[in-house]
Amino acid sequence: MSEVFDIRCWFKKPDELLLVSGPCSVESREQLLKTAEGLSLIPEVKVLRGGIWKPRTRPDAFEGIGEEGLKWMREAKQKYGFLIMTEVAIPEHLELALKYGIDIIWIGARTVVNPFSVQELADSLRGTDIPVFVKNPMAPDLKLWLGAFERLATAGISCLGGIHRGFASYEETPYRNEPLWEIPIELNRLRPDIPILTDVSHICGCRELLQETAQKALDLDTSGFMIESHYKPEEALTDAKQQITPESLRKALGELVIRQPNADKKDEVILQSLRKDIDKIDDDLLNLLAKRMNISEEIGKFKKKHKVTVLQKERWKQIQENHINKGKMLGLNVDSVKEIFEIIHKDSIDRQL
Repeated sequence: MSEVFDIRCWFKKPDELLLVSGPCSVESREQLLKTAEGLSLIPEVKVLRGGIWKPRTRPDAFEGIGEEGLKWMREAKQKYGFLIMTEVAIPEHLELALKYGIDIIWIGARTVVNPFSVQELADSLRGTDIPVFVKNPMAPDLKLWLGAFERLATAGISCLGGIHRGFASYEETPYRNEPLWEIPIELNRLRPDIPILTDVSHICGCRELLQETAQKALDLDTSGFMIESHYKPEEALTDAKQQITPESLRKALGELVIRQPNADKKDEVILQSLRKDIDKIDDDLLNLLAKRMNISEEIGKFKKKHKVTVLQKERWKQIQENHINKGKMLGLNVDSVKEIFEIIHKDSIDRQL
């Protein structure tokens, strides 16, 4: 790495992918330095991450090496030229991170769920203006995520970024944390000034899904990645299944396809024609939806006049089955079909009440 990456310039104009990598937990000097050595051979890696304090679910789990690990992080920075980054959860963590020259901090998903904790950190950050990334809360609560940024901005932090690490779900899915891509997309719409990294390691929870998930994030215009790396992942004390070796990371990066935000002039003509077709279909959908709601209102008047309950459970069950079956026949995503018609049905019920 020839020169230190200027993280503040990147926040002002994140026009290149920021790649953050390193072990989930800093476990030993040897582990960190060997991992950092491997990552130093990958030019795209600008920031070395390492967990010093680990908020674990169970008290008998490894909860981090503590202050000693910050010394090793500083050594890796001096030896390989990385910027260094770690998670802080309480003001004491922040004080120690600043003492040992941590360049960037992040606030974790378990901390973001508590506005009191975020406010304590925001108050402790006043006067520092260190770059801060904020992971999404564990639950899909966009307002809670936005609130954390607002508290930090009020404290004077000018370099703010988000980390999309997925959301906890009780349903069984291929992911450790469901991506729910619509939430970071909405955050980007509301706050285009906040770049968002995709923590593909925590979304996936396993190495096998990393490549395709990273590609999807790239196609959705992520500002960068956080990917956990360990020189011996199988021996990791935390999240062993989702960490990859530096060499595997280098290979994965080489297989990613970086697409351009805009087509060339010739292709743009074709694209615009297809978009016009989409716009026309969207107009038709809206007109049909308005017509459907007008009929729903008429049905509501009929039910009131004849003292019939608004909600007809058997009727709704049959409608759902018909839509799902028809959606399958048409090659549509069944979950999307179900979700769309649940929204339409709710609106219909509201109009009939």
